[in-house]
Amino acid sequence: MAIRLEPQDEYMHELGPEPNFNESMYFNIFDPANRIGGWFRLGNRANEGQAEMTTCIYLPDGSVAFMYQRPKIDNNDAFDAGGMKFEVIRPFEELRVSYEGKVVMLENPLEMADPKKAFTENPYADGKVELTYTGVSTMFGGEPDESHEKPGEEFAKGHYEQLIAGTGTITVGDKSWDVNGFGLRDHSWGPRYWQAPFYYRWLTANFGPNFGFMGSRIARRDSDGTRGGFVWDGTALRLCDSFEISTGWKGEDSYHDTIQAVLRSGDQEWKVTGKVMTMIPLRNRREGMVTRISEGMTEWTLDDGRVGYGLSEYLDQIVDGRPVGLDE
Repeated sequence: MAIRLEPQDEYMHELGPEPNFNESMYFNIFDPANRIGGWFRLGNRANEGQAEMTTCIYLPDGSVAFMYQRPKIDNNDAFDAGGMKFEVIRPFEELRVSYEGKVVMLENPLEMADPKKAFTENPYADGKVELTYTGVSTMFGGEPDESHEKPGEEFAKGHYEQLIAGTGTITVGDKSWDVNGFGLRDHSWGPRYWQAPFYYRWLTANFGPNFGFMGSRIARRDSDGTRGGFVWDGTALRLCDSFEISTGWKGEDSYHDTIQAVLRSGDQEWKVTGKVMTMIPLRNRREGMVTRISEGMTEWTLDDGRVGYGLSEYLDQIVDGRPVGLDE
Protein backbone atom coordinates (compact mmCIF):
# COMPACT_ATOMS: atom_id res chain seq x y z
CA MET A 1 0.00 0.00 0.00
CA ALA A 2 1.55 3.28 -1.15
CA ILE A 3 1.15 6.49 0.86
CA ARG A 4 1.00 9.92 -0.76
CA LEU A 5 2.08 13.12 1.00
CA GLU A 6 2.68 16.36 -0.85
CA PRO A 7 3.15 20.00 0.21
CA GLN A 8 -0.40 20.76 -0.94
CA ASP A 9 -1.68 18.43 1.80
CA GLU A 10 -0.74 21.10 4.34
CA TYR A 11 -3.73 23.06 3.06
CA MET A 12 -7.45 22.31 3.09
CA HIS A 13 -8.84 19.28 1.27
CA GLU A 14 -12.01 19.03 -0.77
CA LEU A 15 -15.02 18.57 1.47
CA GLY A 16 -16.18 14.97 1.15
CA PRO A 17 -19.82 13.87 0.90
CA GLU A 18 -19.79 11.96 4.21
CA PRO A 19 -21.98 13.52 6.92
CA ASN A 20 -19.12 13.11 9.41
CA PHE A 21 -16.34 14.41 7.18
CA ASN A 22 -13.71 15.99 9.44
CA GLU A 23 -10.57 17.92 8.64
CA SER A 24 -8.47 18.78 11.66
CA MET A 25 -5.11 20.06 12.77
CA TYR A 26 -3.62 19.58 16.22
CA PHE A 27 -0.54 21.08 17.89
CA ASN A 28 0.99 20.38 21.30
CA ILE A 29 3.94 21.95 23.09
CA PHE A 30 5.81 21.96 26.40
CA ASP A 31 8.42 24.42 27.63
CA PRO A 32 10.46 22.67 30.36
CA ALA A 33 12.10 25.90 31.53
CA ASN A 34 8.83 27.70 32.26
CA ARG A 35 6.87 24.48 32.97
CA ILE A 36 4.02 25.53 30.71
CA GLY A 37 2.48 23.59 27.86
CA GLY A 38 -0.70 22.86 26.01
CA TRP A 39 -2.46 21.62 22.94
CA PHE A 40 -4.70 23.28 20.38
CA ARG A 41 -7.12 21.66 17.93
CA LEU A 42 -9.57 22.68 15.24
CA GLY A 43 -11.73 20.08 13.55
CA ASN A 44 -13.92 21.28 10.69
CA ARG A 45 -17.17 19.33 10.33
CA ALA A 46 -18.67 21.49 7.61
CA ASN A 47 -21.35 18.96 6.63
CA GLU A 48 -22.58 19.15 10.22
CA GLY A 49 -22.41 22.95 10.14
CA GLN A 50 -19.90 23.25 12.95
CA ALA A 51 -16.28 22.97 14.00
CA GLU A 52 -14.69 21.51 17.12
CA MET A 53 -12.34 24.01 18.78
CA THR A 54 -10.24 23.09 21.81
CA THR A 55 -7.70 25.16 23.73
CA CYS A 56 -5.99 23.34 26.61
CA ILE A 57 -3.19 25.11 28.52
CA TYR A 58 -1.32 23.29 31.30
CA LEU A 59 -0.16 25.97 33.74
CA PRO A 60 2.97 25.71 35.92
CA ASP A 61 0.96 25.30 39.15
CA GLY A 62 -0.87 22.20 37.90
CA SER A 63 -4.09 23.97 36.97
CA VAL A 64 -5.50 24.03 33.44
CA ALA A 65 -6.97 26.86 31.36
CA PHE A 66 -9.45 25.26 28.98
CA MET A 67 -12.05 26.04 26.35
CA TYR A 68 -14.16 23.91 24.04
CA GLN A 69 -16.63 25.29 21.52
CA ARG A 70 -18.60 24.17 18.49
CA PRO A 71 -18.58 27.35 16.39
CA LYS A 72 -20.79 27.40 13.30
CA ILE A 73 -19.11 26.94 9.91
CA ASP A 74 -20.54 26.29 6.42
CA ASN A 75 -17.40 25.41 4.45
CA ASN A 76 -13.98 23.80 4.72
CA ASP A 77 -12.00 26.72 3.35
CA ALA A 78 -9.78 27.44 6.37
CA PHE A 79 -8.90 26.62 9.96
CA ASP A 80 -10.39 29.76 11.47
CA ALA A 81 -13.22 29.38 14.00
CA GLY A 82 -14.07 30.04 17.63
CA GLY A 83 -11.20 32.49 18.11
CA MET A 84 -8.59 29.98 16.87
CA LYS A 85 -6.65 30.17 13.63
CA PHE A 86 -4.00 27.99 11.98
CA GLU A 87 -1.85 29.35 9.15
CA VAL A 88 0.58 27.50 6.89
CA ILE A 89 3.57 29.77 6.22
CA ARG A 90 5.84 27.20 4.58
CA PRO A 91 4.55 23.63 4.07
CA PHE A 92 6.25 21.12 6.40
CA GLU A 93 8.49 23.91 7.75
CA GLU A 94 6.55 26.71 9.47
CA LEU A 95 2.98 27.15 10.77
CA ARG A 96 1.33 29.66 13.09
CA VAL A 97 -1.25 29.01 15.79
CA SER A 98 -3.32 31.71 17.46
CA TYR A 99 -6.22 31.78 19.89
CA GLU A 100 -7.97 34.67 21.57
CA GLY A 101 -10.98 34.18 23.82
CA LYS A 102 -12.25 33.06 27.19
CA VAL A 103 -10.82 30.09 29.09
CA VAL A 104 -12.26 28.37 32.13
CA MET A 105 -9.79 28.12 35.02
CA LEU A 106 -9.64 24.61 36.46
CA GLU A 107 -7.76 24.38 39.72
CA ASN A 108 -8.76 20.71 39.69
CA PRO A 109 -8.72 19.68 35.99
CA LEU A 110 -10.42 16.34 36.81
CA GLU A 111 -13.64 18.33 37.23
CA MET A 112 -13.92 18.35 33.44
CA ALA A 113 -15.24 14.78 33.73
CA ASP A 114 -18.56 16.62 34.26
CA PRO A 115 -18.29 19.39 31.64
CA LYS A 116 -21.53 21.19 32.50
CA LYS A 117 -20.57 21.48 36.15
CA ALA A 118 -16.96 22.42 35.35
CA PHE A 119 -17.97 25.22 32.99
CA THR A 120 -20.65 26.48 35.40
CA GLU A 121 -18.83 26.44 38.72
CA ASN A 122 -15.32 27.65 37.81
CA PRO A 123 -14.08 31.17 37.04
CA TYR A 124 -13.10 32.43 33.60
CA ALA A 125 -10.20 34.50 32.30
CA ASP A 126 -9.09 35.98 28.99
CA GLY A 127 -6.70 33.77 27.08
CA LYS A 128 -4.36 34.54 24.22
CA VAL A 129 -2.00 32.19 22.38
CA GLU A 130 0.49 33.20 19.68
CA LEU A 131 2.88 30.43 18.65
CA THR A 132 5.08 29.77 15.65
CA TYR A 133 5.90 26.12 14.99
CA THR A 134 8.85 24.93 12.89
CA GLY A 135 9.58 21.42 11.71
CA VAL A 136 12.11 19.28 13.58
CA SER A 137 11.61 15.76 12.21
CA THR A 138 10.74 14.60 8.74
CA MET A 139 7.08 13.78 8.06
CA PHE A 140 5.29 10.61 9.13
CA GLY A 141 2.18 9.36 7.32
CA GLY A 142 -0.02 10.67 4.50
CA GLU A 143 -2.95 9.36 2.49
CA PRO A 144 -2.93 5.65 1.48
CA ASP A 145 -3.82 4.81 -2.10
CA GLU A 146 -6.44 2.32 -0.90
CA SER A 147 -8.88 2.28 1.99
CA HIS A 148 -7.41 0.99 5.26
CA GLU A 149 -10.51 1.28 7.46
CA LYS A 150 -13.61 -0.86 7.81
CA PRO A 151 -17.05 0.70 7.29
CA GLY A 152 -18.15 2.20 10.60
CA GLU A 153 -14.55 2.37 11.88
CA GLU A 154 -13.38 5.33 9.80
CA PHE A 155 -11.17 7.70 11.75
CA ALA A 156 -8.95 9.39 9.13
CA LYS A 157 -8.66 8.90 5.37
CA GLY A 158 -5.38 10.80 5.47
CA HIS A 159 -3.20 11.53 8.47
CA TYR A 160 0.34 12.73 9.06
CA GLU A 161 2.45 13.84 12.03
CA GLN A 162 5.66 15.75 12.69
CA LEU A 163 7.82 16.60 15.69
CA ILE A 164 8.17 20.36 15.95
CA ALA A 165 9.69 23.26 17.89
CA GLY A 166 7.48 26.11 19.07
CA THR A 167 8.09 29.67 20.21
CA GLY A 168 5.81 32.54 21.15
CA THR A 169 3.65 33.67 24.06
CA ILE A 170 0.77 32.32 26.11
CA THR A 171 -1.30 34.74 28.18
CA VAL A 172 -3.93 33.77 30.74
CA GLY A 173 -5.58 36.58 32.68
CA ASP A 174 -2.89 38.99 33.87
CA LYS A 175 -0.03 36.48 33.49
CA SER A 176 2.03 35.93 30.37
CA TRP A 177 4.73 33.41 29.55
CA ASP A 178 7.34 33.37 26.81
CA VAL A 179 7.29 29.88 25.33
CA ASN A 180 10.29 28.08 23.85
CA GLY A 181 9.69 24.36 23.65
CA PHE A 182 9.01 21.29 21.56
CA GLY A 183 5.93 19.36 20.55
CA LEU A 184 4.12 17.39 17.89
CA ARG A 185 1.51 18.29 15.32
CA ASP A 186 -0.86 16.31 13.15
CA HIS A 187 -3.27 16.85 10.27
CA SER A 188 -6.16 14.54 9.37
CA TRP A 189 -9.00 14.50 6.86
CA GLY A 190 -11.85 12.14 6.06
CA PRO A 191 -14.83 10.61 7.90
CA ARG A 192 -14.48 10.52 11.70
CA TYR A 193 -16.49 9.55 14.73
CA TRP A 194 -14.78 9.40 18.13
CA GLN A 195 -16.70 6.18 18.74
CA ALA A 196 -14.92 4.34 15.90
CA PRO A 197 -11.96 2.90 17.87
CA PHE A 198 -12.66 0.56 20.81
CA TYR A 199 -9.78 2.28 22.57
CA TYR A 200 -6.45 3.82 21.68
CA ARG A 201 -3.23 5.06 23.31
CA TRP A 202 -1.29 7.85 21.63
CA LEU A 203 2.05 8.83 23.15
CA THR A 204 4.06 11.83 21.98
CA ALA A 205 7.43 12.85 23.39
CA ASN A 206 10.19 15.35 22.73
CA PHE A 207 13.70 15.41 24.18
CA GLY A 208 14.93 18.46 22.25
CA PRO A 209 15.79 18.70 18.55
CA ASN A 210 17.68 15.42 18.34
CA PHE A 211 15.27 12.87 19.80
CA GLY A 212 11.56 12.23 20.08
CA PHE A 213 8.94 9.60 19.42
CA MET A 214 5.31 8.80 18.78
CA GLY A 215 3.71 5.52 19.82
CA SER A 216 0.24 4.44 18.69
CA ARG A 217 -1.91 1.55 19.87
CA ILE A 218 -5.41 1.28 18.34
CA ALA A 219 -7.69 -1.54 19.50
CA ARG A 220 -10.70 -2.69 17.47
CA ARG A 221 -13.83 -4.37 18.73
CA ASP A 222 -13.35 -7.50 16.66
CA SER A 223 -9.56 -7.65 16.29
CA ASP A 224 -6.31 -6.81 18.01
CA GLY A 225 -6.01 -3.63 15.95
CA THR A 226 -2.70 -1.92 15.23
CA ARG A 227 0.55 -0.95 16.94
CA GLY A 228 3.18 1.36 15.52
CA GLY A 229 4.83 4.74 15.60
CA PHE A 230 8.21 6.27 14.97
CA VAL A 231 11.41 7.37 16.68
CA TRP A 232 13.31 10.45 15.53
CA ASP A 233 17.02 10.06 16.28
CA GLY A 234 18.10 13.47 15.03
CA THR A 235 19.03 12.26 11.58
CA ALA A 236 16.22 9.99 10.40
CA LEU A 237 12.73 8.77 11.22
CA ARG A 238 12.81 5.15 12.40
CA LEU A 239 9.46 3.48 11.72
CA CYS A 240 8.42 1.16 14.54
CA ASP A 241 7.17 -2.33 13.80
CA SER A 242 6.50 -3.07 17.48
CA PHE A 243 5.01 -0.97 20.29
CA GLU A 244 4.32 -2.40 23.73
CA ILE A 245 2.63 -0.47 26.50
CA SER A 246 1.53 -1.08 30.09
CA THR A 247 -0.28 1.40 32.32
CA GLY A 248 -0.62 2.18 36.00
CA TRP A 249 -4.06 3.58 36.84
CA LYS A 250 -5.08 6.11 39.48
CA GLY A 251 -8.32 6.94 41.32
CA GLU A 252 -11.83 5.54 41.31
CA ASP A 253 -12.33 6.67 37.70
CA SER A 254 -9.13 4.92 36.55
CA TYR A 255 -7.11 7.63 34.83
CA HIS A 256 -3.72 6.68 33.44
CA ASP A 257 -0.91 7.80 35.75
CA THR A 258 2.27 5.85 34.94
CA ILE A 259 3.30 4.29 31.63
CA GLN A 260 5.93 1.84 30.53
CA ALA A 261 6.51 1.46 26.80
CA VAL A 262 8.90 -0.24 24.41
CA LEU A 263 9.30 0.86 20.79
CA ARG A 264 11.19 -1.29 18.29
CA SER A 265 12.41 -0.66 14.78
CA GLY A 266 14.23 -3.65 13.34
CA ASP A 267 16.99 -4.53 15.79
CA GLN A 268 16.78 -1.16 17.58
CA GLU A 269 14.85 -0.81 20.83
CA TRP A 270 13.90 2.14 23.04
CA LYS A 271 12.41 1.75 26.53
CA VAL A 272 10.64 4.67 28.18
CA THR A 273 8.66 5.34 31.33
CA GLY A 274 6.11 8.11 31.70
CA LYS A 275 4.62 9.95 34.65
CA VAL A 276 1.53 12.10 34.14
CA MET A 277 2.07 15.58 35.58
CA THR A 278 -1.42 17.00 34.92
CA MET A 279 -4.52 15.17 33.71
CA ILE A 280 -7.72 16.49 32.17
CA PRO A 281 -10.49 14.09 31.04
CA LEU A 282 -12.70 15.02 28.08
CA ARG A 283 -15.96 13.44 26.94
CA ASN A 284 -17.77 12.87 23.66
CA ARG A 285 -21.28 11.40 23.37
CA ARG A 286 -23.09 10.07 20.32
CA GLU A 287 -26.15 7.83 19.92
CA GLY A 288 -26.00 6.60 23.50
CA MET A 289 -22.25 5.91 23.45
CA VAL A 290 -19.89 7.68 25.83
CA THR A 291 -16.25 8.17 24.84
CA ARG A 292 -13.61 9.40 27.27
CA ILE A 293 -10.42 11.03 26.03
CA SER A 294 -7.91 11.48 28.86
CA GLU A 295 -5.22 14.06 28.13
CA GLY A 296 -2.11 13.77 30.31
CA MET A 297 0.81 16.18 30.12
CA THR A 298 3.59 13.68 30.76
CA GLU A 299 7.25 13.58 31.75
CA TRP A 300 9.12 10.84 29.90
CA THR A 301 12.37 9.16 30.96
CA LEU A 302 14.37 6.98 28.57
CA ASP A 303 16.32 4.01 29.89
CA ASP A 304 19.54 5.98 29.34
CA GLY A 305 18.32 8.70 31.72
CA ARG A 306 17.31 11.39 29.24
CA VAL A 307 14.14 13.30 30.20
CA GLY A 308 11.54 14.67 27.79
CA TYR A 309 7.94 15.85 27.74
CA GLY A 310 4.78 15.36 25.74
CA LEU A 311 1.19 14.18 25.79
CA SER A 312 -0.26 10.79 26.60
CA GLU A 313 -3.74 10.63 25.11
CA TYR A 314 -5.95 7.67 26.09
CA LEU A 315 -9.30 7.18 24.34
CA ASP A 316 -11.71 4.62 25.78
CA GLN A 317 -15.31 3.77 25.14
CA ILE A 318 -17.10 3.66 28.50
CA VAL A 319 -19.13 0.48 28.97
CA ASP A 320 -20.99 -0.18 32.23
CA GLY A 321 -19.18 2.78 33.75
CA ARG A 322 -15.74 1.32 32.99
CA PRO A 323 -13.10 2.28 30.39
CA VAL A 324 -12.81 -0.70 28.05
CA GLY A 325 -9.01 -0.64 27.77
CA LEU A 326 -8.03 -1.04 31.42
CA ASP A 327 -6.70 -4.56 31.00
CA GLU A 328 -3.92 -3.62 28.58
